[in-house]
Amino acid sequence: MVADGTEDFAVFEVTVPDGLTLRGRIFGEAVGGTPVVCLAGLTRNGRDFAPLARWLANHPERPLKVVTIDSRGRGASGRDPDPSRYTVPVEAGDVIAVCETLGIARAAFIGTSRGGLILHILAALKPDLLAAVILNDIGPVIEAEGLRHIQSYLGRTVRLSGFAQAAEHLRAVHGSHFPALGDDDWQEMARAIYHDRDGVIEADCDPAIAAAMVAADVSAPLPDLWPQFEAFAALPLMVVRGERSTLLSEETVRQMARRHPALRWSTAHGQGHPPLLHFDGLPQEIHDFLAGSVG
Repeated sequence: MVADGTEDFAVFEVTVPDGLTLRGRIFGEAVGGTPVVCLAGLTRNGRDFAPLARWLANHPERPLKVVTIDSRGRGASGRDPDPSRYTVPVEAGDVIAVCETLGIARAAFIGTSRGGLILHILAALKPDLLAAVILNDIGPVIEAEGLRHIQSYLGRTVRLSGFAQAAEHLRAVHGSHFPALGDDDWQEMARAIYHDRDGVIEADCDPAIAAAMVAADVSAPLPDLWPQFEAFAALPLMVVRGERSTLLSEETVRQMARRHPALRWSTAHGQGHPPLLHFDGLPQEIHDFLAGSVG
């Protein structure tokens, strides 16, 4: 564990069974109780959760310990020499290995997009690990329209000379889906998604991950995850859907609620896929759900 006195988090490193090194952050390290573990989307990393993690860790009444994980090939974690291992089941195994190494026997989880798919697998593989689950704009049915939109922007090659240009690029691509975001928000998103490599601003993930997504055939009907979703039946469950999401439909969320009557449904207004979780009252909603779920 490494703590930088200039930062408000500790950094951890975990070597998983196949030898790859994963890294992440712990906010509120000294806080007791059930921790909250955050899993990011396909090409994203734990920095997506930093504003929410700080808010939860510094809550005046009930601070929560928050762990953010950079999945393999993303952020500060190692790039896999075998790209075929960039799969949801492998990454679910990584989460189990990280939790075991950090001494986390049970946690509440927040999964954004692919991170939520990992939680569907964990519910079947390691149900005792899950104390509560928040699915951020993901569910058992994935809309092809949303996947095509992801392919469209991952397939673009752009050269960015600075974070200001990166922010403008993100606004040009995603602005119509995220009218709630202002200038500072786009800058913050740019610094979460990209990093500076010798003066070149590039996505902070292994290019092989994006390439596999761009090459995927999304024309055929996608298999659903309703059998895996049933594993959440006994768990406190919350879903956040972006108001303008094309990946998670309202009808899917309604069906999730029918199958899990205690499900808590929240809408991220003015946001698409995936919603940022530190806007529009969402942090307090998330805190209330977590505090009420893990005691």
